[in-house]
Amino acid sequence: MSYPTPQWRVVLDGIDLTERIAPRLRDLTLTECRGGEADLLDLSIHDHDSKMALPKRGVRLSVALGWKATGLIDKGTFIVDEVEYSGAPDLITVRARSADMTADMRTRRERSWHNTTLGAVLNTIAGERGLTPRVAEALARTKLPHLDQANESDMNLLTRLGQRFDAVATVKGGALVFAPIGTGTTATGKPLPTVTLTRRDGDQHRYSVADRDAYTGVRAHWVDKGKARRQSVLVGTDDNAKRLRESYADEATARQHAHAELERVKRGVAKLDYTLAIGRADLFPEHIVTVSGFKPEIDGQRWLIAKTTHTVSGSSGFSTSLELETAA
Repeated sequence: MSYPTPQWRVVLDGIDLTERIAPRLRDLTLTECRGGEADLLDLSIHDHDSKMALPKRGVRLSVALGWKATGLIDKGTFIVDEVEYSGAPDLITVRARSADMTADMRTRRERSWHNTTLGAVLNTIAGERGLTPRVAEALARTKLPHLDQANESDMNLLTRLGQRFDAVATVKGGALVFAPIGTGTTATGKPLPTVTLTRRDGDQHRYSVADRDAYTGVRAHWVDKGKARRQSVLVGTDDNAKRLRESYADEATARQHAHAELERVKRGVAKLDYTLAIGRADLFPEHIVTVSGFKPEIDGQRWLIAKTTHTVSGSSGFSTSLELETAA
């Protein structure tokens, strides 16, 4: 019986190091996140003969993963921000984060917006950072009477807006992406194909469902300055409503937060972690997934990839771990 052969490529500042480090590879782990967090790359190589130089922080690593039979898939460029040298036996571990999450995106700023739209704010940030804005049209039109960025980085503001509108809010491939979670689209807005996985595709799984998180609605509060009192809005029903602690500036903002939280609650009722024995470099967050060969409750549910972890090991090949949550 023949087994597929993993293939990978690592390029350091334009120099292909694949052949040099392949015999030394302990493992390469790439974690892809949906938004708010940078994609992370961990690369560990053996240095038993002390012939490997330590890479400098700030250098760029480009990574591609796949199989010899099907070819490589580009997984992006990363900036080295941590280097570790340990032993014995001697081991070099390099940690890097996606190159789009630059220091500028994490620099704190002070400014405010008035009588604008969500799209205008995001377009401004994208323009300042040399990024292409990819903002869902329905969200771009959303009115923002007032928005403060107080001692806050652009990345943190982007994450905060993503939580407020339950959106993928991230920077990838030179684009600032802001789109509703669960729409199953690429950074350019093109629909992603639905992925079908079977029990035979994986070698580990874990499914969990919890009634304690089965809220029927979300209640949020806001301060009515005209009446000088605290008001509330409810999204969903009040049978078992979750109450948000924060008070918001106006009714519209409170409703946006309540709606976003209810969507997160719905997705979090059931979770499925699934490790694919044969790695799938083509999978990444926001893919819609259907599965078969499990229990009826699992097979009958549409799933949404929240996080992917691709691992290439010098001893055990290439696998992909998926964190899945329920999709609408």
